[in-house]
Amino acid sequence: MGVARRLQQGIAILAAGFLGAGAARALTFEFSFLPGTSAQAQSAFRAAGDLWSSVLADPVAVQLTVGMGALGSGALGQTLTGLTESSYASVRSAMVADRSSANDDLAVGALPGGSAFAMLINHTAQNGDSATPYLDANGSANNTTLRLSTANAKSLGLPVLLDTLGGRCLAVCDGYIELSTAHAWDYDRSNGIGAGQFDFVGIAAHEIGHALGFLSGVDVLDSNTGFDEDLYALVSPLDLFRYSSASAALGAIDFTASTTAKYLSLTGATSGSLLFATGAIFGDGRQASHWKDNLGLGLMDPTAASGQLLAIGINDQLAFDVIGWDLVSAVPEPGRPTLLAMGLAVLGIGWLRGRRRGR
Repeated sequence: MGVARRLQQGIAILAAGFLGAGAARALTFEFSFLPGTSAQAQSAFRAAGDLWSSVLADPVAVQLTVGMGALGSGALGQTLTGLTESSYASVRSAMVADRSSANDDLAVGALPGGSAFAMLINHTAQNGDSATPYLDANGSANNTTLRLSTANAKSLGLPVLLDTLGGRCLAVCDGYIELSTAHAWDYDRSNGIGAGQFDFVGIAAHEIGHALGFLSGVDVLDSNTGFDEDLYALVSPLDLFRYSSASAALGAIDFTASTTAKYLSLTGATSGSLLFATGAIFGDGRQASHWKDNLGLGLMDPTAASGQLLAIGINDQLAFDVIGWDLVSAVPEPGRPTLLAMGLAVLGIGWLRGRRRGR
């Protein structure tokens, strides 16, 4: 299968988690359930949607096909995310118009003006598939176009055209989610999570988080090395805030697949405490569409343990805030001690390599 096709397809997998209080439900979910999905699983998927509705205030409807199936060894769940492309200039303009918090003001204010942005990148045809990073600021598709989830596009008021994700969805949708039939699940969070069981609602919420836009195109680079970066739009809105000390010194984001520390920064600072995972193959062994493992940063951590109650933390909310979602309640600016105080969960291997709209 050729590189071009592989770059346009993929799955976000969560392998072998915690939660905020409810509020106004402006964000809604329309679930289509796969045949054989039990009543308790259906109820738990709806509860997972309610978790996001309790923290995100955008008045949009997100359409998901969900259910259970036989997944890969160790996988708790997987997500196929509906993707669309939009010019960087259009996304930035939408982010400017969508500002609703101090963090939005910081983030948008630090984004480069004009129609393009610069990045450190590696493992492309341009550098002979070398691990050595180089500065890409040539204004090609990779620098001028973003690839974002259709749900994230909705939150920004950008036009989207939904499809069935290759026939996987029962109707046009923003994402296709399956949780594994091979694990013991606790569907009722009201009395905690049972020993030896996984939090179904929390894992489902993690997968929904990928469909809402917690994504990194670095996962595509990591598994499709040596391609011509001028031809593909891979950067996600979340990647616009992905930095390393080396990239920040150059005024560029860090889009490398490597073990170099990457962190979320709203200002392009040269260091940060909210670390991202750096890649399953050339990075730290975890897909880049997650927080760094074993730091307890939030629901979007890459591993999960049995017996844990999983929740949406303030770091998760911060990330969704700056990519275009509106929060029910404001969260502190990054760097304050409370940001690191929120996460005890250890979450599994969710990974996205997206699917371009219309294929």
